[in-house]
Amino acid sequence: MEMLKKRFPFHRKPPYPDPVPLRKRKSQLYGTENGSSGRQAGIIGANPSVVLFSVCFRLLNCYLVQTSFVPDEYWQSLEVAHRITFKYGYLTWEWTQGLRSYLYPLFFASIYKVLHLLNKDTVQLLIITPRIVQALLAAFSDVKLYSLMRRLESPDVARWVYFCQLSSWFTWYCCTRTLTNTMETVFTIIALHYYPLQGSKTQNSFKYLTLVALAVIIRPTAAIIWLPLLIFHFFQEDNKVKLLLYNAAPVGILILGISTFIDSFFFGKWILVHLNFLKFNVIHDVASFYGSHPWHWYFTQGIPVVLGPHLPFFIHGTLLAPKRYRILLTAIVCTVIVYSLMAHKEFRFIYPILPFCMLFCGQSLAKLRSWRKPAVYFLLSFNLLPALYTGLVHQRGTLDVMAHIQQLCQKDSVDSYVYFLMPCHSTPFYSHVHCPIQMEFLQCPPDLSGNQSYTDEADVFYSDPMKWLQQTFRAEAPIPTHLVFFDNLEKDIHLFLESKNYTMAAAFFHTHVPEGRVGENVFVYERHL
Repeated sequence: MEMLKKRFPFHRKPPYPDPVPLRKRKSQLYGTENGSSGRQAGIIGANPSVVLFSVCFRLLNCYLVQTSFVPDEYWQSLEVAHRITFKYGYLTWEWTQGLRSYLYPLFFASIYKVLHLLNKDTVQLLIITPRIVQALLAAFSDVKLYSLMRRLESPDVARWVYFCQLSSWFTWYCCTRTLTNTMETVFTIIALHYYPLQGSKTQNSFKYLTLVALAVIIRPTAAIIWLPLLIFHFFQEDNKVKLLLYNAAPVGILILGISTFIDSFFFGKWILVHLNFLKFNVIHDVASFYGSHPWHWYFTQGIPVVLGPHLPFFIHGTLLAPKRYRILLTAIVCTVIVYSLMAHKEFRFIYPILPFCMLFCGQSLAKLRSWRKPAVYFLLSFNLLPALYTGLVHQRGTLDVMAHIQQLCQKDSVDSYVYFLMPCHSTPFYSHVHCPIQMEFLQCPPDLSGNQSYTDEADVFYSDPMKWLQQTFRAEAPIPTHLVFFDNLEKDIHLFLESKNYTMAAAFFHTHVPEGRVGENVFVYERHL
């Protein structure tokens, strides 16, 4: 046997080694983003499951926000769009003075026009369709933020940034509203996706500058957020001449030119609304007419409320984040400082920096190992409560009452005359009624003549409601068929109501925290002849 083995070496090892398993390379054309395994990335930079979940989540978000926030979500968008499309409505003083661009309302006017041409311009669709469109834009920006982080960081970090973005109660509260701040935030997130952050593979100067320009056109204060980022980009850019001549200049000229042409067409004269905006709000400080706050308000109230439960994670994330995100932190700080120098302050003004903050919150959660699960439960619990309460309960009466007023249109009551005895712009107007019944409200335009003793109509009314009613609705003057007001006014005008044969027709809950001229309920009184 040994002799056979030597002569016929059946078990001799081959002259070459064992085959080595080859590593399979993913196709660069069909592979997923960041080279990681998973489903194929879609055309917008994320796999279809992320896109589908984002869309469904924001549509649910849209349905579960049934309250009002600030007057601008109607009076600077839908009311203007309604007037453009249906040729009746009311324009506030900002539009008569040329402070606002028609670009954003024109976006909704185009939606209204399509509904009108399809003979589907019911009041319900006029109300919900713009919000659905805004919800879809919010979902698109969520996906873009996730896609950016997938290319910059590990999948784990990207998931937690995405989680923080979706779990933010203030984003939930704002992102489906028809506010210029909302569209500014959408453009800011998408522009960040194309911004040349260190390590980014999606940078595109022309695209991000176009989006920034649109944000500034819609809301000029967007320049505050982007100025640090633009300066940083300029000094980091190797070919500065190309950046200025082939990207910045064409974008600026094109967007400003289109905006100026649109505004001049609707105002009926050549106008540059952004100069008027700076003149009134910065030089003359007209915005302070609507309230002023101490310089530290954003640090002591604004940021803690807007970030909410995310605040400790944001602080922790700023200590852990890579150096490339320092420019975003700089933009956040600069924005808050500049806004702090202005007298008039609102929570929504700092909404566009919230996605920047979520990047740092996601970094924090990604680093928390043993504490991650409690942190997630904490964020879900303490964001869910304010999101649902502010979206379904707080400040809903001023919207519910408009559905009641709209019923007057269904009765074909041409004699209906509704007067809102409330702080000016408390409710939407014709965009939520969609029929040309006579409606009026207490006026409150700021003084533009420099009269130090100026008092607006709303202040005159609240100083002596009975006197104002008796002088305004004298015997020869037409008397409203319906009065709408907050319940805390009832005791001051009950004698007028009785003398003119008014009785309560409806009452709607508004808020658990009445303050000043805003009551707990909204009353509708109807006059009986």
